[in-house]
Amino acid sequence: MKKKIRLNEDQEVVKAIREGLKAKGGYCPCKLEQNEDTKCICKEFRDQIADENFEGYCHCMLYYKEK
Repeated sequence: MKKKIRLNEDQEVVKAIREGLKAKGGYCPCKLEQNEDTKCICKEFRDQIADENFEGYCHCMLYYKEK
C-alpha cells in the first residue's frame, strides 16, 4: 500500500518552511541540531510515516501523511 504524502494546503506555511529550509541548508528549521536525523524529510517524520496507522503533519507542518 502506497503512503500518500502531500504539502500543507496553507501556502503561507509552505513558503515560510521552505525559506527556513533554504536558510539552514535543507535541515529542519524547527530543530536546533543539524544532522542526518534533522535533514528534511526528518527522521521523526520518516518514522511516523512508516507507521501505517499514522495520519498527520510532520513536526514543522510542511508535509501531511494521509492514511
